[in-house]
Amino acid sequence: MKAAVWYGKKDVRIMEVPEPPAPGKGKVKIKVQWCGICGSDLHEYLAGPIFIPTEPHPLTGDTAPIILGHEFSGEIVEIGPGVEGFKVGDRVAPDACQVCHICNPCKIGKYNVCEKLAFTGLMTNGAFAEYVVVPDYTLYKIPDNMTYETAALLEPISVGIHAVRQAPILQGENVVIFGAGAIGLATLQAVRAAGASKIYVVEVAKARKAYAKQMGATEVLDPNEVDIRKKIKEVTKGVGTDVVFECIGSEKVTPLAVEVARTGGKIVVVGVYEKETSLNFNSIVFKDKHIIGSLAYAGDFEIAIDLMNDGRIQADPLITGKIKIDDLVEKGFNELVHRKEENIKILVTPW
Repeated sequence: MKAAVWYGKKDVRIMEVPEPPAPGKGKVKIKVQWCGICGSDLHEYLAGPIFIPTEPHPLTGDTAPIILGHEFSGEIVEIGPGVEGFKVGDRVAPDACQVCHICNPCKIGKYNVCEKLAFTGLMTNGAFAEYVVVPDYTLYKIPDNMTYETAALLEPISVGIHAVRQAPILQGENVVIFGAGAIGLATLQAVRAAGASKIYVVEVAKARKAYAKQMGATEVLDPNEVDIRKKIKEVTKGVGTDVVFECIGSEKVTPLAVEVARTGGKIVVVGVYEKETSLNFNSIVFKDKHIIGSLAYAGDFEIAIDLMNDGRIQADPLITGKIKIDDLVEKGFNELVHRKEENIKILVTPW
């Protein structure tokens, strides 16, 4: 079958690889329909390995080279022994967390930070391929009226929902979101659904600014045009915002995100960083602020399905391109890197 395989930094190869064998106990084989390009995929392409293991992974035993892709939808074509509640032909959108079920984080419901966490498409082979095999516990059935394209965005939408639930948002609170990529826009919509009062989005890319405004931002702020610190002080009458979401993963943005939060406010860090960053912790201690990490999701897919299915969160406007797997690097990765102004989410089909 055809697949996109990560070999190293700037080395992703579209090539023929063996089709996965029949699924083992508790696993299913899925015919992939669509798979979105995630910021994590771009990080691995531009600066990896970050998540991709260079030694055998403790859960999966896998190591590079790895087939990328984890934001996907498809149809079950084969069922392994012991799988219950699913059948061949079911339309599904799996979450990407493959876990041990026995460590303390798993036992307390935080499987997204399992001690042996393996993301599909990063620590084990993923869905930039014709077929992929995943555990049945990752599966979510998608409604009959939801397209495979829409369902492929359940994964990034769930990231935004999880971030909002990590805060959590209280009705009437004011919010700042740094970054209006797919995760930032998902967070924006989840913040609106949670009842935030004023939502300020910080973004420089023209198309992303337009999408943020379209999706309900109170105001979109371009740091090339306004002083973000002064502007947030102005619109909050010198107080600062209740909750701040850092959806970029930037060593330059994070200190600013901390600064614009009010005394006692919360900063939810959602972005993935390519390198270490520094932070003045006195800016947190002296103002009694709270920094909260938010990785992926933990049981948020069902909520995402409901919110997307009834229209409170819209995924389709985030789709700015659909390509074949042969064009993944040139019209996918390079397009997102060099034409950020015009893109949010590019979907890939292996067929």
